[in-house]
Amino acid sequence: MESFMQLFNVIANFEPDVNLGISFNTDFLEANVINILLLLLGLIYVLKEFLGSILVTRQEKVLLAIQESEERLQQANLRLSESEKQLAQTQIVITQIIKEAELTAQKVRQSILDQGKADIDKLIYASKANISTAEIQIKQQIQLQITSLAIKRVTMQLQNQITPALQTKIIDNNIAQLGGHL
Repeated sequence: MESFMQLFNVIANFEPDVNLGISFNTDFLEANVINILLLLLGLIYVLKEFLGSILVTRQEKVLLAIQESEERLQQANLRLSESEKQLAQTQIVITQIIKEAELTAQKVRQSILDQGKADIDKLIYASKANISTAEIQIKQQIQLQITSLAIKRVTMQLQNQITPALQTKIIDNNIAQLGGHL
C-alpha cells in the first residue's frame, strides 16, 4: 500500500524540469492527443462495424445452434414419450399373454386330469369286465370239473352197484319201452 501511495505522490507532484518522475504534458498539440483520439475513434468505428458483424454472425450461429438443440430436445422428448407408450402397450400385451398362458395351462392341466380320469375309468371298467369274464370262465371250469367228477363218481358207483343181472333187466325194460313206439 505504501508503494501505491508513493506512485500517486510522484504522479501528483509533477514538475516540468524534473526528469525523475512522470509528468503530464498539457500542450495537446505537442502531445498528439487529438491525433491519438481521432485514431482511436476511427479504430473504434471501423472495429465496431467489423467486430459487430462478427459478433452478429457469432450470435446468429449460437442462436441457430440453440434452436437446433431445442428441436433435437423436442424430438428426443417425442421419441421418449412414444417409447414410453410402446413400453406401456408392450407391458399390457405381455400381461395378456401371461394371463392367456395361465388359462391355457389350466385348461391343459384340466384336460389332462379329465383324460386321466377317463382313462382310469376305462381301465376300471375293462378290469371289471376282465374280472367278470375270468369269474365266468372260472365258474364254467369249476362246473365242468364238478360235472366230470360227478359223472366219474356216478359211473364208479354204478359200476360197483350194477351187476350183470341188473344190467340185463334194465336193458330189457328199455327195449320193452321202445318196442311199442317203433
